[in-house]
This record gives sequence, structure tokens and C-alpha cells, in this order.
Amino acid sequence: MFTTYIIRNSFTKRFYIGSTNNLTRRISEHNRGQTISTRRKGKWVLVYKEEFKTNIEAKKREKMIKSYKGGNAFKKLIAAVVQR
Repeated sequence: MFTTYIIRNSFTKRFYIGSTNNLTRRISEHNRGQTISTRRKGKWVLVYKEEFKTNIEAKKREKMIKSYKGGNAFKKLIAAVVQR
């Protein structure tokens, strides 16, 4: 299984969108500072995920969600799971 996910930084409140074949490992990498784009203060917390059978499907969904970022579609996607 492949997962498209959104994590949120507990300190900066920023979001990161990605995809992986091992969500537990990937979030751990974010929290250990092993990912350049998420080397900020605070813990990264999973706020949204979707699972797919193929990497291609997961990457396609990741790209789609990234195109939403900052807009109303992105806000609607995570509104139910993220407390402001």
C-alpha cells in the first residue's frame, strides 16, 4: 500500500504534503530532521491520509492536493481533522 499524507508542524502550524510506502517510517524521518523541507522546530503530526494500491496513484493524489494548498479546497480537505 502507498499513502498520500498531510502532516502539520506543532510549532509553526505549517503543513507538509507527501506520499510514501511506509507512513510510520516517513513521519519518523520528518521528526528526526532527515527531510530538508521539514527541518523546523516542533513535532510533525499526521492530520490526513489516503491509501492507494500503487505509487503512481499516491503521487497523482499528492500532486492534486499540493495544487489545492492555500486555497479553499485544501482548507475543506483538512477542516474536519485539524483544530485551529
